[in-house]
Amino acid sequence: MPTDQALKLAQEADLDLVEVAPTARPPVCKLMDYGKFKYENAQKAREARRNQTNVIIKEMKLRPKIDQHDYETKKGHVVRFLKAGDKVKITIMFRGREQHRPELGFRLLQRLAEDVTELGFVESSPKQDGRNMIMVLGPHKKKAEARADQLVDKEHRAAERAAVAAEEQAERDAAHAAGPVAKKKERGRSENLDPEIEA
Repeated sequence: MPTDQALKLAQEADLDLVEVAPTARPPVCKLMDYGKFKYENAQKAREARRNQTNVIIKEMKLRPKIDQHDYETKKGHVVRFLKAGDKVKITIMFRGREQHRPELGFRLLQRLAEDVTELGFVESSPKQDGRNMIMVLGPHKKKAEARADQLVDKEHRAAERAAVAAEEQAERDAAHAAGPVAKKKERGRSENLDPEIEA
């Protein structure tokens, strides 16, 4: 079809004539509302960006001579990061003579990996890197799944709190409807101790 005829058709239909395949012989064109087409493409791109998850690597630093309570605290942080769907880089920092005993750090990293096996896996095994030993743990759940689980947990907790609040309110209403708990003592005219003073 000649170009002028195609343009005439587009004007009659109140649409735009858009060249789809310029390299084809003859070139391929399409009648469409170009503004609407651009808007829909922008919406699709925005939706794709929203659903995209960027992997965040959290870092936890330990020392080879860490105390039990401190270890539990750090492990709790690692568990929280893995539950949120983030990767965790664990670094053990050696100082002075500790550098001659890398097996202490290796054992500590293995122990931590065993403690969090249900939430994550060892993505890169422990490696010595100068004064530090590094290991990376990856979560079993993806970020989107972890976020969905957290939302479900949050809604569940909110529903429980609402139920408890409603129950307490019902108890208060029942107590209020039953009337006062203790009857007040009726007060009569006060009796004066001095008989000459009339009340």
